[in-house]
Amino acid sequence: MSVSADSIPAAPSSRWSLSRLAHDHNVLGVLFLLPAAAFLLVFLTYPLGLGVWLGFTDTRIGRSGIFVGLENYQLLWEDHIFWLSVFNTILYTTVASVLKFGLGLWLALLLNERLPFKAFFRAIVLLPWVVPTVLSAIAFWWIYDAQFSIISWALIKIGLIDSNINFLGDATNARASVIAANVWRGIPFVAISLLAGLQTIPPSLHEAATLDGATSWQRFRHITLPMLTPIIAVVMTFSVLFTFTDFQLIYVLTRGGPLNATHLMATLSFQRAIPGGQLGEGAAIAVAMIPFLLAAILFSYFGLQRRRWQQGGAD
Repeated sequence: MSVSADSIPAAPSSRWSLSRLAHDHNVLGVLFLLPAAAFLLVFLTYPLGLGVWLGFTDTRIGRSGIFVGLENYQLLWEDHIFWLSVFNTILYTTVASVLKFGLGLWLALLLNERLPFKAFFRAIVLLPWVVPTVLSAIAFWWIYDAQFSIISWALIKIGLIDSNINFLGDATNARASVIAANVWRGIPFVAISLLAGLQTIPPSLHEAATLDGATSWQRFRHITLPMLTPIIAVVMTFSVLFTFTDFQLIYVLTRGGPLNATHLMATLSFQRAIPGGQLGEGAAIAVAMIPFLLAAILFSYFGLQRRRWQQGGAD
């Protein structure tokens, strides 16, 4: 009995296609990203879109609003408290980020040296970062207490001051106090991240520079700092984003007081939207934060692109 070639079943084309897809890294990457993309779509894109829409309405708690266009933004343009919160946010973010970077880089360089009990000190450095923000804020609230502040008590005992310092009741002191608390919390993130970057720098580069007679500052300026550029761009971008959108620390310590001196855009948005009931106005304040956040992201992007260009990478 003869069997024609046409009667022999051919290998299913679908099996070949699946095998090809299984070896296509781009397709696999997209498939693995789909769950994360769906998660972001539900929990990030929808709330962001809803917030933008609410900013164009006069919605209040318990009452659906109507479209009012740019009325909320016009009111904010004439609101001196809003502009004070913008000033406070920029001041808070700039000063805290600069201090966190400087102290974090110094700490990372120190921990990168050959120190006894280095692993123990690295673990201790992480403590301010892993402690919950609210718990840290409560601790600082006690440290800054007008009557029982341990800082005031110590300075009085030493003889440097005669009376307790009003940390959170004075506008200037309150701004400095919340910045100090934010710096204390943020240094570990910067230090550990930069320390990881320092350990990727080949020691042979420093050894060769030392043999050529380079000083410590020259090695740092021409080897360490350029090699850390990508890490610094990413770390400082996240640091700026975390600081700019800080809410818990400020809300627990000062609630934006005294006299709105520590109100950030995030805390003012919450105050107007939830306790004040003006959801539309609160959403408008939150939307006004987006240009600043985009500027921080662009800083990171162009910082990384510049580093790729220096290394001869493609655009």
